[in-house]
Amino acid sequence: MSSTTNSHQLPDTDRATPEEPATPEALPPADSTPTEKPGTPAGTTDAATAEPDASADGGATSAESEAEGEHEVEAEDENVPTDDLKGSPNSPDTGLPDDKDPSADDGAVGDEPPAPKGWRAKYPVAARTVTWTITVLAALLVLFALLMPNEIDRFRPGVFFRLPVEAIFGAAVLMVLPKTLRLVAAVLAGLGLGALTVLNLLDLGFNEFLGRGFNVVLDWILFDDARTYLEDSMGKAGAVGVVIAVIALVVAVFALMVLSVVRLANLLARHSGRATRATLIAGTVWVACSALGVQFTGVQFASRSAAGAVQNRVDRVQATLKDEAEFAKVAKKDTFANTPADQLLTDLRGKDVIFGFIESYGRSAIEDPVMAPGVDATLTDKTEELSKAGYSAKSGWLTSATYGGSSWLGHSTFLSGLWISNQARYRTVTAGEHLTLTGAFQRTGAWRTVGIMPGVQKNWPEASFYGLDNVYDSRELGYEGPKFSWSTMPDQYALSAYQRLEHGKKRDKPLMSEIILTSSHQPWAPIPKTIPWDEVGDGSVYKDIQKDGKKASDVFYDSTKVKEEYGKSIEYSVTSLIDYVVKYGNKNTVLVFLGDHQPLARVSGNHASRDVPISIVAHDKSVLDKIDDWGWTEGLKPDDTAPVWRMDSFRDRFLTAYGSTPRP
Repeated sequence: MSSTTNSHQLPDTDRATPEEPATPEALPPADSTPTEKPGTPAGTTDAATAEPDASADGGATSAESEAEGEHEVEAEDENVPTDDLKGSPNSPDTGLPDDKDPSADDGAVGDEPPAPKGWRAKYPVAARTVTWTITVLAALLVLFALLMPNEIDRFRPGVFFRLPVEAIFGAAVLMVLPKTLRLVAAVLAGLGLGALTVLNLLDLGFNEFLGRGFNVVLDWILFDDARTYLEDSMGKAGAVGVVIAVIALVVAVFALMVLSVVRLANLLARHSGRATRATLIAGTVWVACSALGVQFTGVQFASRSAAGAVQNRVDRVQATLKDEAEFAKVAKKDTFANTPADQLLTDLRGKDVIFGFIESYGRSAIEDPVMAPGVDATLTDKTEELSKAGYSAKSGWLTSATYGGSSWLGHSTFLSGLWISNQARYRTVTAGEHLTLTGAFQRTGAWRTVGIMPGVQKNWPEASFYGLDNVYDSRELGYEGPKFSWSTMPDQYALSAYQRLEHGKKRDKPLMSEIILTSSHQPWAPIPKTIPWDEVGDGSVYKDIQKDGKKASDVFYDSTKVKEEYGKSIEYSVTSLIDYVVKYGNKNTVLVFLGDHQPLARVSGNHASRDVPISIVAHDKSVLDKIDDWGWTEGLKPDDTAPVWRMDSFRDRFLTAYGSTPRP
């Protein structure tokens, strides 16, 4: 054992302590030097003559037994020469206690890692390389979390070459805390950064698909819809795999953030002197750059984006909660709440009215250079076919309350006359008695009201709110063919089933129908093909069509292909609907069809409008005469001169145009 092993036990020079008899193994050789004088520090004898045994320390045998099993004392400064650590007799510090080592770093606080052992001791260069690499990665991960934007188009190199004030503040706090509190604070900070990162990732996804950020109050329910969408698109096994991968990613983000912050906190504590100086310098630089507005590549160098993101989320939560309370009051007010049945829709009596929603039919389908040629040609051709069959059409624009998804928000906005832009508003309005456009037809008692809902795959309690006497969901339409990705059945089949189940039957009342067409739902592959109506049957004919179609994975992630296939899906849906009217309609048919929202940003483009086309088709020209003052475009394609109205304004305009008397 080296002479430094028990160097922290100095001999008591003020009183003599009887020495224990030396064992034969501990006896010095005959030519050894005389015993040290009292007061002489242990371990200063000539190294050439000193026996490498604990008794040479000048300490008692009892001290040796106390030291057995203790960990080797660490050097406080990594720059201390190896000879000093081994207790060289030429070192003046050999006999000093470790905590009085003058070579210790002035910034150390005693939180050094254990002395290297195993492969670290054997390969010190590699060990140092690994240590510093991990530390650098930890720092980069923390900086990424603090500087990460929540919109894809803001991801550029300059965003990450900034100085975050949160890092400076965090370092200052961690350095002044004692060890236990520092660990707690580091863990909490890591969890906070993990949460911030996950929320930013959610914002990226929501902005990409829905054109808005993630709402921490309302949007959790959408995860169940996302899981259902994955099951419908990928199968149950694929959906489970994706869910597991997402959960693993979230856990990994939190774990890595916590470990990174704890590692950096310990580093700051071990080198508190240098860390303090660096923090002061960084703080000074941040204040100066903030005051001067210093920018690099067009981005402010002094960053406080993380703090701003947190404040923004707090503000959104408060606004959401406030909005819920205010909307509950608005939903109770209704211009036509007390209108008598005989004063509703008097100018449409005897007409078969169809309200058709085409999934994701947005303005981009008509104006985007990739999709527009095919879609516009289809609209032109179908306008001509309608004209030959004796129909007329007018079209305009509506601004939807949703974007990229959440179709039910668009449906409810259009039919209720209220702006239903989030799930809380949807729950509020559907739980009340606000009059819907379809409900107005039911209130009159002059129509049978039905819904064709191929996208509904479970019980749908909202049917009563919408005033529908009967709803045919995907389980009740008799389809025996394959699904087309998310869509449970082709639009042409859904319309064929409507003809078989309702429209083609004799009845004592005209029909008011709400029909949801889903073939243009993402991922837009495979897409059905139009076939002769007498071949539709039970849908079995679609098996080969589905099998020969394109795979979603080959389309959805290609920016050009996805636009092309989206355009084709809109062409298919419009063709199916107009062909149905031409074949099965009559002089009393009135068709109102529109898109529920724009497709996601990958297709419609970043910052695209929320406008969707709407058309009214009728055989009786007097029906369209009622809306002459609307300024809509003739035909199925609205042009730039057509007005753009908020979708929630349509209910009142329509009811008023067709003879309804307002009675709040």
